[in-house]
Amino acid sequence: MSTESLFQPFHSEKLSLSNRIVMAPMTRGFSPGNVPGEDVAEYYRRRAAGGVGLIVTEGTGINHPSSISGASIPVFHGEEALAGWQKVVEAVHAEGGKIAPQLWHVGMARKPGDEPNPDVAAVGPSGLDLQGVEKGVPLSEVEIDDLIQAYAQAASDAKKIGFDAIELHGAHGYLIDQFLWERTNRRTDRFGGDLLGRATFAIEVVKACRAAVGEEFPIIFRFSQWKMSDYTAKLAETPEQLKELLQPLADVGVDIFHASTRRFWLPEFEGSDLNLAGWTQKLTGKPAISVGSVGLKAEFTPGQNQPVEDDPTAHLDELITHLDKGEFDLIAIGRALISDAEWPNKIRDQRSTDIQIYSKEALHSLV
Repeated sequence: MSTESLFQPFHSEKLSLSNRIVMAPMTRGFSPGNVPGEDVAEYYRRRAAGGVGLIVTEGTGINHPSSISGASIPVFHGEEALAGWQKVVEAVHAEGGKIAPQLWHVGMARKPGDEPNPDVAAVGPSGLDLQGVEKGVPLSEVEIDDLIQAYAQAASDAKKIGFDAIELHGAHGYLIDQFLWERTNRRTDRFGGDLLGRATFAIEVVKACRAAVGEEFPIIFRFSQWKMSDYTAKLAETPEQLKELLQPLADVGVDIFHASTRRFWLPEFEGSDLNLAGWTQKLTGKPAISVGSVGLKAEFTPGQNQPVEDDPTAHLDELITHLDKGEFDLIAIGRALISDAEWPNKIRDQRSTDIQIYSKEALHSLV
């Protein structure tokens, strides 16, 4: 099987990469005091050296007291944390790689008492948790404006310290997605209502980030249908609804969409073989990143002891077929890169038998 398609250079209007492989953002939780240290820089450096075209960092919290849930999850504000991230950038660039921070706010996914600010309440568009249960009060428009500016400040800082792009985390039931999702957004002002109204917060975040970084700096927007709390959730039931959601985001500054799915090979809508990324590219004309279980034979989700079969090239033939058809532009690799930083180079060099197989034990260390 030829893997040549994976290793073709990627060129878009604002971003050029050596190949089509993206490191998917994966929360690792190895930043004590919410500051990435030398081990985090080395972790990302190894993935750049291992052949990843673009690294998207783990989610990193914007400057808001309830943006993250954990004492060792990194933030993207404050002198110490930004200095740590600058060392990450320098380490990746020294290997010829490119890197984007994933800018994140968990919204109502945060639990009471979560570090680093245990006395701070979670916030969301309507004060509803991911089951639609009232757990707080709706954000005021002033509070929403503050959140939008926090994203913009993070985007500006990312450009200032040398990142090659930013990714806005608008997926999986976190804050931006909570505005997009009808279950968690019951607002009746301009930030709620129909699909376009619910997209207003995301649109305003993108607009503010674009103003902060200028016209030439790449903005990636990650979105999903599924949520961490509901794998069957849908933002868009049809391609027409998907276009209604995505086109305004493209119009105000999104350069690349990262369409998160759990299995990249599954069609998104009836009557077409296109997956979510394929539809995204077709509808918006923007480059699209696909993702979902490349290099993983058996499904592995937190809390399960389901074994992972020894097949580091799982679904690779299907991936090549989709890439050859031009259905999407880039593929994000997740868990396969946790266990083996050299997965891309080994795939390129036909050394798949040398690949370290992913297992849940790999989550307990930063290698």
